[in-house]
Amino acid sequence: MSALGSAGRLFLFARSSVGLTLRRRSTAAALAQNAPPESQENRKPKTGILMLNMGGPEKLEDVHDFLLRLFMDTDLMKLPVQNRLGPFIAKRRTPKIQEQYSKIGGGSPIKHWTSMQGEGMVKLLDETSPDTAPHKFYIGFRYVNPLTEEAIEEMEKDGVERAVAFTQYPQYSCSTTGSSLNAIYRYYRNRGERPKMRWSVIDRWPTHPLLVECFAEHIRKELLKFPEDKREDVVILFSAHSLPMAVVNRGDPYPQEVGATVQRVMERLGHCNPYRLVWQSRVGPMAWLGPQTDEVIKGLSERGKKNLLLVPIAFTSDHIETLHELDIEYAQVLAEECGVENIRRAESLNGNPLFMKALADLVQSHLKSNESCSRQLTLRCPLCTNPTCGETKAFFASQKLP
Repeated sequence: MSALGSAGRLFLFARSSVGLTLRRRSTAAALAQNAPPESQENRKPKTGILMLNMGGPEKLEDVHDFLLRLFMDTDLMKLPVQNRLGPFIAKRRTPKIQEQYSKIGGGSPIKHWTSMQGEGMVKLLDETSPDTAPHKFYIGFRYVNPLTEEAIEEMEKDGVERAVAFTQYPQYSCSTTGSSLNAIYRYYRNRGERPKMRWSVIDRWPTHPLLVECFAEHIRKELLKFPEDKREDVVILFSAHSLPMAVVNRGDPYPQEVGATVQRVMERLGHCNPYRLVWQSRVGPMAWLGPQTDEVIKGLSERGKKNLLLVPIAFTSDHIETLHELDIEYAQVLAEECGVENIRRAESLNGNPLFMKALADLVQSHLKSNESCSRQLTLRCPLCTNPTCGETKAFFASQKLP
């Protein structure tokens, strides 16, 4: 197995670019990421909500640093002589990844959407949970600014009393949420300090009713855009980022949690159409969780199923994997090659007010529970190879809440 064939390649967007006209979402993404970020009013927050995500480069010149931090993340990947190989791979990959971002407007819109979602969330929380108000959201990205560590410093400076680490990945994986939580733990460990804030964590929420309704709502809207005589024949393809089988076989809960989301969404839709859960973004020769989204599109087309609806079920905001991989590589290039008649992609949750209500409800319920984390978080993967994961879980489980 090559050095690049590690679990860390989960988030390497090493895709070939195509010079095609972008769909409307790409244009919208460009406008969104260039728009000024939403701002919060100056306040001394009682409760701080740290919205955790991987993040994405806002400008082409940010791509190198994004890749550098990614390839240096030992939670995400283990490379030989990582302090040398990581920078080498990041430098080599930068031009190709910049080309991809140039085709979706020049950067990722994820910070814009996260800011909008955070604004909507804290506004609702201030209204519905006055006992824990005022609330303030913070963005903590792993690989681009604002970095998780910088967000924690700001929260400490603001005098936050109760801090909630809120993963923006609905389904838990050690490669995503786990890496972000490890970053919080390491922040305090490396400084030899105890938190001034009381920490707790929302570590997964794959079947939250409002999340399920948001997905169902977006699917219903997109199905109506298919020709009426083809609508019942549309196959819904729920697409999620794949994982290397080495990670799955360690006991990572991500596959079953994604499956749980799909099951609840289809129940909400009354099983209106045939569907499959598929997996995207595989890179390299190693074994990955399948079936792969592109291979399923080819296979269904060969079997006469030529009306397809792509649904990004593990992403709540648009980014490179929706705007480039799904919209361009699959819905444009591949679909044309396969002779697909109609292929559409359900909108990401982005600025949906119902999704902001979901976020607020999750935080409010969590605060009322007085639980530092879920029971699931306290259980390490049965074949875990990262000792920091155990230390992080103990850190959050031991937080003293009122």
